[in-house]
Amino acid sequence: MICDTGSGQLNYEVIDLTPPWREPVDTLVFCHGVGTDSNVWSDWLPVLASDFRLVRFDTRGFGLSVSCGSPDSWTLKRFADDIVAVAAAAGAQRFHLVGESFGGTASLHLAARADSPVLTLTCVSTAHRGSGIELVRRWREELRLRGMQAWSDEMMDRRFHAGALTAAQRKWFATTQAACEPQALLAVGELLVDTDLTAELSNIAAPTLLLTPDGSPFVTVDLSNQIKQQVPFCELAVFPRARHGLVFSHAAECAAAVRAFTRQVVADAN
Repeated sequence: MICDTGSGQLNYEVIDLTPPWREPVDTLVFCHGVGTDSNVWSDWLPVLASDFRLVRFDTRGFGLSVSCGSPDSWTLKRFADDIVAVAAAAGAQRFHLVGESFGGTASLHLAARADSPVLTLTCVSTAHRGSGIELVRRWREELRLRGMQAWSDEMMDRRFHAGALTAAQRKWFATTQAACEPQALLAVGELLVDTDLTAELSNIAAPTLLLTPDGSPFVTVDLSNQIKQQVPFCELAVFPRARHGLVFSHAAECAAAVRAFTRQVVADAN
C-alpha cells in the first residue's frame, strides 16, 4: 500500500492476524534503519501477530519509498512525521512503536513530542546522539574510495558475528544493503551524526524498552544506559554476543521481549 505524506509516497503494509473476538486490538508500527527495508521485520511478525495489528513500512529513501530530494530536506522531524503519517494511513491515531538504529532515533524524537501518539516505545540498537559515532563520519569517504559493495561487505561484519545468520539470511541482508541508494545512506548517516536528543529524553512519557547488543561498533551499552537514565519509565535488555544487526540476528528473541514488555505495561495500567 502507498501512504502519500504530502512530501512523497511511502510503501507500507498492514498485517492483521488477530482473532476476531479480540477487541480492541492495538496497532504496532515498525520503523527500520539504514541499509535495509521493511522485510527486516519478517521474523518478528509471527511472534507479535496475535497481539497487534502490525504495520511496517520502507523508511524514506529505502526500499520502495521515495527519497527526500535536496540535502536540507533530510530532517529528524520529517522521519518522525513519516511514522505518524503511515500509522494514520493504517487507521491508527495512537500506537505502539518499534524502531531500530536510525529508525529508533526518529522514534525517540517522536515519543518526546508533547502531542506524541506513542503508547509504548521499543528501540533496538539505538543512539540518542551521534557525536561519538566516528565510523558513520567516514562513510562518505569510504564510498568514494571503495564503492558501495565494499562498504556493504565491511558493514556485514559490523552488524553480525560469524555464524549469527543462516546462509540464506546473510545473502538477503547483504544483497539488500548493497543495493540501497548511497544518497539516502549518507544523508541519514550524517543526519544521525548531527543529532543530539539528550535534552528531549526526559519528555518521553511512553513506557520504553531498549534492546541493545553488547558488541555494536555504533551503539554502545553506555549510550543505552544514558538513555535509560533520562527516560522516566525505561527498561534495558542487553543481548550478549550480538552486534549492530540485533534486529535481524535475534529477531524472535527481540519480538518476545517486546510482547512481554507491552503485556506487562497493559496489565499494570489495568
